[in-house]
Amino acid sequence: MSFMDSIRGMSFFDMHVHMTSRTTDDYQAMADAGVVAMIEPAFWLGQPRTGVDSFRDYFASLVGWERFRASQFGIRHYCTIGLNSKEANQEELAEQVMEILPLFIYKEGVVGVGEIGFDDQTAAEDKYYRAQLDLAKEAGLPVQIHTPHRDKKQGTSRSMDIALEHGLEPGMVIVDHNNEETVREVLDRGFWAGFTIYPFTKMGNERMVEIVKQYGPERIMINSAADWGISDPLAVPKTAALMKQSGISDEAIKLVTFTNAVTAFAQSGQLSLDELMQPLGIDQSQRYNGSSVLRGGQAPRIDKESTIIK
Repeated sequence: MSFMDSIRGMSFFDMHVHMTSRTTDDYQAMADAGVVAMIEPAFWLGQPRTGVDSFRDYFASLVGWERFRASQFGIRHYCTIGLNSKEANQEELAEQVMEILPLFIYKEGVVGVGEIGFDDQTAAEDKYYRAQLDLAKEAGLPVQIHTPHRDKKQGTSRSMDIALEHGLEPGMVIVDHNNEETVREVLDRGFWAGFTIYPFTKMGNERMVEIVKQYGPERIMINSAADWGISDPLAVPKTAALMKQSGISDEAIKLVTFTNAVTAFAQSGQLSLDELMQPLGIDQSQRYNGSSVLRGGQAPRIDKESTIIK
């Protein structure tokens, strides 16, 4: 039995995936594998942006074109908006980005402030992380935290300490990119624990199975964080299949791959379980500002069975 067969009929919510970096083939493959919704956090594009207008256009694409592009494959697209930790170190530009964030975080489909937090754990990162926590608290939005790749345990603890210091409830904070070193503290302190299933680094799906077996499914959620690097947009359904084969119950799998993410981000008021359970109609003849996902006379798909991309 293939992984597609073992999970057929299940629905998945990838709560951290950078679809700006992916192709329409990825959207189709995700839809075929059962992904019905996703969250795209604002992040670093691989090289530093040099002006505030590049941030403005990027944020606009997350609430505009990318949301439309996902819908053309039957997937609901949400996003979190924020100044990422790496570019927080460009202080002059960071100040300008902070000024435009309020123009975007209240838009339709924005389910949180993120991904924010620490990279090198500098003073500038601390400053703009705190400022964005205050912004999220004022807006009543969840926070999506990027924990650092280096000194992760220290950075994770520090991220939570500061969130509490700024008066955020742990249940409004999703601490992402956890591993075996960080998970216990995150859960013990009442925060949501996100895990990125990423090839060769972060978390592997076999390790993720063991974490769910050890800690259970409560307040744990998984994602692919698929981006412009070596990554897999099917990481969530593949991990669900491995969990199923490892004897984890369907109820636990659903919590980790769907329900927990819905519960956490529904606090934004921008999504609901009822909404996600309704099929999203597909009409690829639609356009967004004059553009469609079709090229060269391709025939639009209009509410018909999709082709599984192997």
